[in-house]
Amino acid sequence: MVNKLTAIVVAITTVIMSVTSLFVWGFAPEDETEFTPVIRFVACSDSHLKTAAGVGSHRLEKTAKLAYAIAKADDEYNNLDAFLINGDITNDGNIDQFAGFKVVADKYIKSETELLPIIANNHDFRNMKKQTVAYFSQLMGKDTDYHKVVNGYHFIGISTSDVEGVNYTEAQRVWLKAQLDEAVKDDPNKPIFVSQHEHVLNTVYGSSDFDGWGIDDFSDILEQYPQVVDFSGHSHYPLNDPRSVWQGNFTAIGTGALAYMELTVEDQRKVHPTGNSLEAQFWIVELDKDSNMRLRGIDLIEQKVLCEYILANPANPANREYTPEKQAARSTAPVFGEAAKLKVTKFAKNVTVRFDAAQSTSSEPIFLYKVKVMNSDGEVVKSDWVLPKYYSATVEKREHLKLGKFDTGEYTVSVTAETAWGVQSEAMTTNFTIK
Repeated sequence: MVNKLTAIVVAITTVIMSVTSLFVWGFAPEDETEFTPVIRFVACSDSHLKTAAGVGSHRLEKTAKLAYAIAKADDEYNNLDAFLINGDITNDGNIDQFAGFKVVADKYIKSETELLPIIANNHDFRNMKKQTVAYFSQLMGKDTDYHKVVNGYHFIGISTSDVEGVNYTEAQRVWLKAQLDEAVKDDPNKPIFVSQHEHVLNTVYGSSDFDGWGIDDFSDILEQYPQVVDFSGHSHYPLNDPRSVWQGNFTAIGTGALAYMELTVEDQRKVHPTGNSLEAQFWIVELDKDSNMRLRGIDLIEQKVLCEYILANPANPANREYTPEKQAARSTAPVFGEAAKLKVTKFAKNVTVRFDAAQSTSSEPIFLYKVKVMNSDGEVVKSDWVLPKYYSATVEKREHLKLGKFDTGEYTVSVTAETAWGVQSEAMTTNFTIK
């Protein structure tokens, strides 16, 4: 039985959240696509809950309220069948933080919705270490490794192990394969949803060796099951980046984060843009009667749809339209409008460029602006980049970049817009003089 201290903390947390929850709403964004689900669920991660009245608690609450509002707005199917949260639920794994999660779950996740949480070594284990598995199981009344069937679809989740020094044990690998075999035996033509905290190595954005957020603990197993749709978090990389949807031998989906955004840009990893803590994202996942899957990436703060993908039944290995190669081949060059302007301002010999945003020519966002400065001999003397706020529902109409000091001379500055796949616009250029 959960100890008395936890019970007291839960009681206090309930009172605090009852007051603060008055300021949290959920409004469904308009659904513009014809799609009739037979199952609907949330896939999210990395709430990093710190206090009962804090940002993490409110964002979990708002995610639940918004997800139910989206479900209710659907005239054909208004259920929310499951709620996946893929680890780093708490920031430090403290009793009061887990108590906060329990209060949110008990109050805002309805009984008809299957709550499917996993816990992760990265943050959830910081305080109680390997005792976290037993504590969380007792607190929530749930196994930290689970296999549930919801509306005929199999959901398998794997938490960090309680073995000292081992994130995932060989026993967990054996267990995972056994669960996958059971799911395939039940119906080989349906997707199987697998959840763990870290990305599978070399799949979605954030999973490469350079990014540093991928693991290969399960790669050899998942590659044997084309039915797998694997959800993972950990990196906080934007879910609406097209590289966060990956298909190969199986399907992998990055879940972004409820806490803050992070990225790899060029040769820099762990890029934290200004205001990144003001961003939060999650997926609404739906399947129709033929197991075609719709992914809607939701901006939690603005309560708008960031992106939408429809994947033909991902259990069928013939349906692989979201391989990196195919996505890159479909990527088209952004364009600067005819009225777009590039301006240079100077203060002493310090130079700043300001320019109008380019427009995407497809459904994918503009990932980056490349800025280069050349001298009168055509030599590149400065190169830098601007990261647009593409991971938000509201993208800036103008961008700027401080380029620093330049020696006396004549210069040309160019700006090129680029997709996540490296497809570039024509450059917008202007000249400036330093005297």
